Amino acid sequence: HGETVRAIFESLALKYRMVLDGFRALAPFPIEKLHVIGGGSKNALLNQFTADSTGIPVVAGPAEATAIGNVMMQAYAAGRVSSLAEMRRMIARCVPTETFLPGNAQEWNAAYERFETLLAGAAAGGNKQFN
Repeated sequence: HGETVRAIFESLALKYRMVLDGFRALAPFPIEKLHVIGGGSKNALLNQFTADSTGIPVVAGPAEATAIGNVMMQAYAAGRVSSLAEMRRMIARCVPTETFLPGNAQEWNAAYERFETLLAGAAAGGNKQFN
């Protein structure tokens, strides 16, 4: 089971890199860190693989982002906070996050090249489920 789980997590991290590369091509500014929120932010292995694959820090948390966002919008409606910036500062003070720093760049770059080759081969063969 371990090999299967690792293959799934590695492929997710590599797909995150592919999507991030697309965003980087469109963004008029550099993307220097990735925020992962919701339940996925609790998976330290996937977050580390994502940092390694993308080459940028991954900030994980909050896990309950939807509930926190709901509370903050209610606070805004009640006049308890006055702006998005104030909401962000409050959340940053009150909700812990964990940062995962990238490593193993050579290994992950090689894995990404293999991943792109596999996807290109699957697309050329008519199998669009990989894209």
